[in-house]
Amino acid sequence: MKKKKITIYKHPKEVSGWKLDLGCGKHCKEGFLGVDKANVPGVNIVWDLKKVPWPWKDSSVDEINCSHFLEHLTGEERIPFMAELWRVLKPGAKAVIVVPDYRSVRAIQDPTHKFPPIGPQSFMYWNREWRDAQGNDIHYIEDGHPINFDFSWAESYDPVWGNRAQDARVFGANHYNNVVQDLIVTMVKKQETAAG
Repeated sequence: MKKKKITIYKHPKEVSGWKLDLGCGKHCKEGFLGVDKANVPGVNIVWDLKKVPWPWKDSSVDEINCSHFLEHLTGEERIPFMAELWRVLKPGAKAVIVVPDYRSVRAIQDPTHKFPPIGPQSFMYWNREWRDAQGNDIHYIEDGHPINFDFSWAESYDPVWGNRAQDARVFGANHYNNVVQDLIVTMVKKQETAAG
């Protein structure tokens, strides 16, 4: 079997309107350029996202999709990932990140998923105002990484729970595992001010 030649990616000088699907594998979102370290169909740009800096210029990307990739990074690897995400996005641009919810067996059943599992509270660390309110206990986030996102999330429910009333879903999510399958997190890059 003949192996496909992999070339080093170079950022074109005159490109705008970047929409990237990070860690897409064979399932690149329509309208996006697929980015993955695996050179498989669906991948437009072969790049290991653990290698920083990423090959895109500061504030050059309009939108990012990242579905079921973040959980494959260790907690420490998530810091430079988020720093690069913040760096390449244009101010006000969004990244949609989908991960298995920490309460779902999907978070721990795959042996390639890394610790810690991810919950909604995990995304608080990527908001500077929240970090400032915590004091110096989490200074390592800011250590060379200017990361500042606003975020919101939605939950994807197990089909049995998904058709139930909202109050039943909330009760189930708070009292049982596997009710919530995935978190769909929308992160919006905040504009930096003169104060930081």
